[in-house]
Amino acid sequence: MQVLLGILYHSIGGIASGSFYMPFNKVKDWAWESYWIIGGLFSWLIVPPLAAWLTVPGFAEIIATGSSRILYFTFLMGLLWGIGGLSYGLGVRYLGMSLGNSVVLGFCAAFGALVPSIYYNINPAEGKISFTDMLATQGGRLVLFGVFVCLAGIAISGRAGMMKENELSPEEQKKSVAEFSLVKGLIIAVLSGILSSFFNFGIEAGKPLADAAVAAGYNPLYQNNVTFVVILWGGLTTNLFWTTILSIKNKSYGDFVNKSTPITNNVLFSALAGTTWFLQFFFYGMGESKLGNGASSWILHMSTIILTANMWGIYRREWKGTAMKTKWTITFGIVVILLSVVLVGIGNSM
Repeated sequence: MQVLLGILYHSIGGIASGSFYMPFNKVKDWAWESYWIIGGLFSWLIVPPLAAWLTVPGFAEIIATGSSRILYFTFLMGLLWGIGGLSYGLGVRYLGMSLGNSVVLGFCAAFGALVPSIYYNINPAEGKISFTDMLATQGGRLVLFGVFVCLAGIAISGRAGMMKENELSPEEQKKSVAEFSLVKGLIIAVLSGILSSFFNFGIEAGKPLADAAVAAGYNPLYQNNVTFVVILWGGLTTNLFWTTILSIKNKSYGDFVNKSTPITNNVLFSALAGTTWFLQFFFYGMGESKLGNGASSWILHMSTIILTANMWGIYRREWKGTAMKTKWTITFGIVVILLSVVLVGIGNSM
């Protein structure tokens, strides 16, 4: 029963993550950096402590009394993840929901399983599996093979993107993805996928904060909400810095007071996107508390997002007008990426 609840929570979180960008499509006449930071303020600054206060009322004291080393590494992982989250938005912006999410999350799932082991190879810790340990075990080698399969799936998906670019005119491409750019999008998506995986390690680095919440008598189901607050401070720092630079460079800071734009609707849709984004990790934390396996939880979470995002891609007709061969190519690429996610999950469980 606990496993089923864990899967259910992860599925809800995955659906939220795979859907969060949709409200941004309703924002009108604002620069990307304007609606991105409004959504970010809700997803990284406003909603996380509110959720923590509702579920773990003493979260502030737990953070205040936490080890400076734990807080530093948790924040640092959030900072690195923030770069991935920032570039994630750009990846979807240039590639669309289907191709963008498949590339980003494929990398994210694979490297999310590798980053902790590489860290523990440099900083050994009792009970933690290093990259050297992975090479020496059957499960570890299966994880590495899963990463290779993931890269193959991404290459196939990228090939589908090239076929789409050759088949459709620029005008047709922009009907489904307003700023479609394959090369720019793929470069950004690969960077995003690798750095986004650091959220997984941020959860592990901040585990003592979650343990402190349980020790204080709070419901274990919500223990990770304390850790999320610190991780997301790092994400906010990165994104606020970059969007501020863009706002000054593009002079888009005037969007927030430009009465010729639907300011109220834009803020509401951006806030909805940001809140929906945070819900992925709210339910992720609940799912992990039931499954008790961070690596497997991460893989399950990623696969659900990939499926959800591609359903939205179909809904938005992002592959409309392409040849059947192109549609089968992207489908095959997505299947291979999902296969890699399963392989990594099995390897981690071993």
